[in-house]
Amino acid sequence: MTEADFSFLRLLLQQRSGLSLTTDKRYLAESRLGILCRRRGIADLEALVRQLRLSRDPALESAVVDAMTTNETLFFRDQTPFDLFRDVILPERLAANAASRSLRIWCAAVSSGQEAYSLAMLIDELGDRLAGWKIEILGTDISAEILDKARAGIYSQFEIQRGLPIQMLLKHFQQIGDKWQVSQRIRSMVTFTQHNLLERNDRFGRFDVIFCRNVLIYFDVPTKVKVLELLAPRLVPDGAFLLGAAETVLGLATKLVCDPLHRGLYRHAAIGGPPAISPAPALQFPRTTAALRG
Repeated sequence: MTEADFSFLRLLLQQRSGLSLTTDKRYLAESRLGILCRRRGIADLEALVRQLRLSRDPALESAVVDAMTTNETLFFRDQTPFDLFRDVILPERLAANAASRSLRIWCAAVSSGQEAYSLAMLIDELGDRLAGWKIEILGTDISAEILDKARAGIYSQFEIQRGLPIQMLLKHFQQIGDKWQVSQRIRSMVTFTQHNLLERNDRFGRFDVIFCRNVLIYFDVPTKVKVLELLAPRLVPDGAFLLGAAETVLGLATKLVCDPLHRGLYRHAAIGGPPAISPAPALQFPRTTAALRG
């Protein structure tokens, strides 16, 4: 791939997805886009770039973005955010929303769905205690292809073994050949929609909890700021915002600040800490969920 072709692809990816493709990732572009060329019957990367330049075909551009997007995820990834959700955020939001009896959660950059389904399984453990509540979990991603996989909820044995406790596998999955599918009950709790984090999101309304984990690490600073500025208004004033373990809002011009009591949890700057409500009692979960594997 020529330097000019690589520069064109870098700009295309930046404009379409916010992905910052550094020069040391050139090999990654050649590898992943080489596979795309073979799938589409395109001679080589030079021919791919030429076609992109001439046609400006949105479908082909989307295919390039899909090929370059990292879709690495697993059930209960990193464990700590799910402990925070179960032990701190969920009791907090149930107390705050006792009158409306509704709970809205957004998993941005949801990839193949494991994060959203992990949250759904935790909520399902409350059983009848949420009778009459309206629970909404929205999962969004830029890739239409990966969202099809998320909606199907079908995972390989390798994907299942990565972080999913055996008790939850037995309770919430059914085996289909050599794969496993999330139960219909859990799948019905999640709605998956295609969305680019660089675009306006007003149509989604506001959420009690927003997970935007392990995606900002692929953006440059201006893009990180833009994404956070778009996400912050979607969070209710006393809501909870979670980033990945290697991500932070520190040093960024954002309306979100670190919660002083819980690492990895962020609030609106005007709040800066847990909502001013009476402390919510800890929720009692079945013992099988007491220690989730990361």
